[in-house]
Amino acid sequence: MLLYTSNLNYPKMKGSEPMFAGIEILQKTSLAYSAFCKPLCAEVGLPQTALDILLFFANNPRYKTARDVVEVRHIKANLVSVNVNRLVDEGYLVRLPVQGDRRKTELACTEKAQTVIARGRQKQTEFLAAMFENMDEKTREAFFAALGKIENNLDKMMKENG
Repeated sequence: MLLYTSNLNYPKMKGSEPMFAGIEILQKTSLAYSAFCKPLCAEVGLPQTALDILLFFANNPRYKTARDVVEVRHIKANLVSVNVNRLVDEGYLVRLPVQGDRRKTELACTEKAQTVIARGRQKQTEFLAAMFENMDEKTREAFFAALGKIENNLDKMMKENG
């Protein structure tokens, strides 16, 4: 996604460069988050994708399938499959049958996963604190209010445009 905003009267970001909304900040956030989690991943012996999948299920209990990870997190299906198998094999996730649909399998975090989940959540909290460092409460509130409005506008656009 690349939104060129020079014709929309938005501010410029770096010197005289036109602002490219979205692409650089999303990429930087992803790279910084991965670097932030790297020591934990090394310590627990999991790749970043496996940690992301584990935390996805722990933090979002309404999602229960590998398909949910693919659709919501936009991780490629083959990567999800390989990492889910690893998490199951290592005892962090368990597969559960879905009543009424033999083809579907739900995934659930195990007791063994709880320590890794707690440490991952702590890393997420620290990452957010670092990301919002040097911002006062009013600025943070305005940022999240703007994100909420953007999300509402996107929902409206998707509804109107199919």
